[in-house]
Amino acid sequence: DLKEPRVLACATLRLTSSLLAVALLSSFGSSMLFGYNLAVVNSPANYIKDFYNRTIVSRGGTGVSEETLTLMYSITVSVFAIGGLLGSLLVGMLVSKYGRKGTLVNSTVLVFLGGTLMGCSKICSSPEMIIVGRFITGIHSGISLSVVPMFLGEIAPKNLRGFIGLMPSIFICVGVFISQILGLHEMLGKEEDWPLFMSLVVVPTFIQLTLLPWFPESPRYLLMEKRDIHATIAALKWYRGRCNIQSEIEEMQEEQRSLSLVDTVSVKQLLQDVTVRWQVVSVVVINIGMQLSGIDAIWFYTNAIFENAGIPIPQIQYTTVATGAIEVIAGLIGCFTIERVGRRPLMIGGFGFMGVCCAGITLSLILQVHVSFMRYVSVVCVVGIIAGFCIGPAGVTFLMTAELFRQSHRPAAYMVGGSLNWVSNFTVGFVFPFLQMTVGAFCYLLFSGICALVAVYVFLIIPETRNKTFVEISQMFAARNGVLDSQPVGDTGQLKMVALNGYGTVGSRSSVLGD
Repeated sequence: DLKEPRVLACATLRLTSSLLAVALLSSFGSSMLFGYNLAVVNSPANYIKDFYNRTIVSRGGTGVSEETLTLMYSITVSVFAIGGLLGSLLVGMLVSKYGRKGTLVNSTVLVFLGGTLMGCSKICSSPEMIIVGRFITGIHSGISLSVVPMFLGEIAPKNLRGFIGLMPSIFICVGVFISQILGLHEMLGKEEDWPLFMSLVVVPTFIQLTLLPWFPESPRYLLMEKRDIHATIAALKWYRGRCNIQSEIEEMQEEQRSLSLVDTVSVKQLLQDVTVRWQVVSVVVINIGMQLSGIDAIWFYTNAIFENAGIPIPQIQYTTVATGAIEVIAGLIGCFTIERVGRRPLMIGGFGFMGVCCAGITLSLILQVHVSFMRYVSVVCVVGIIAGFCIGPAGVTFLMTAELFRQSHRPAAYMVGGSLNWVSNFTVGFVFPFLQMTVGAFCYLLFSGICALVAVYVFLIIPETRNKTFVEISQMFAARNGVLDSQPVGDTGQLKMVALNGYGTVGSRSSVLGD
């Protein structure tokens, strides 16, 4: 007798080495670059300005004013967000044409191009190469910031979707942390090293490009968009190990049948679709709220707040690195608790805690003139805002965007959420200096109010999605959207699974019923 291999029932699917590997690899080679590029221009700012000035002098014989240099540097920083906005608008087209994994693999060419331009800019005496390089790497970050959580959300089983889905946010924090460490004067924070510092993004991308193509595409994409049941089964076997995949195939086929007459929708169709009205509103609120929470302003002015607290200027760079370590720790806490406490508590608690800390900064900045220890309260509040953000909103926002929509609406939802995220990011960076000049310390009360409103919205509107299938989550919103969650069911020719050595294989519904 041939003995059938032992297969786990796996009512609660376990974390397999292949699933963990692809989550780490895609986050390391894509998401981490976003965090790295956010912080990489901070340390060499003066060196970059000096390079701009020397290049202009060599070209025209005269230098430029400090204001012009500041404007050029601001363009260098902000063009990354403009590229990110463009990248986010390309997501829907790319993931439909190339798939989730395919988009991550193909978009690596942008990193190699952008990194090469930035690394060679000093040798070529070309400030334009830095700006163009930043723009190109911004396009890549705009793509990966949406595609990585979409990919991981689709390949993860429902009981691990939160844990796997928060890995990109952890690696974003790791990218910021690595950039802060390498930016120290003892590392690559010297004048001769800044081109190498900016071009190091090609290293993790090369590792991803070498290994990621060996992993399968998203099973949901293969089944629902490519209609390839054989590739779907092969991909699920790869990601689930020896677990029985029949129930998961059937759950995906249930969603496929409900979408049998629905193609992948455009952004316009998404915004006009009343059946997902509240999901769209929720994505808009949490994505805008994440950026208007004040986190970007806090990151930008951390050094000034630490200096006001009396920390010696030479030591501020090390204090900033310590805040980067806190970001990573907070992200890990969120990752390892999300499947126990759920999405809602992390979002409500994160935004609520950030709101309290923003109000605390206003209070401490007003009172520190009269009460000396209030300077240290402001430092504690800065750390609290960063920790609250990384535990909840930083990662759960992108995870929720994946969970609130079915396969046909998900790419367009990520385009909406991603573009709003980048526009809000750019707006805060542009408006905040003027806001601070106008109202001073009270500007943080605005951020506090926004955090409170988003926390209340999540509490009242968004249901808990932990351990729910995408179909179940859509049904939870059906009543609020005022529609019945009943879609046309496909014909009896739908593919089903039949047992084969405990794994399952393909057969038509007629063959299953007739045998």
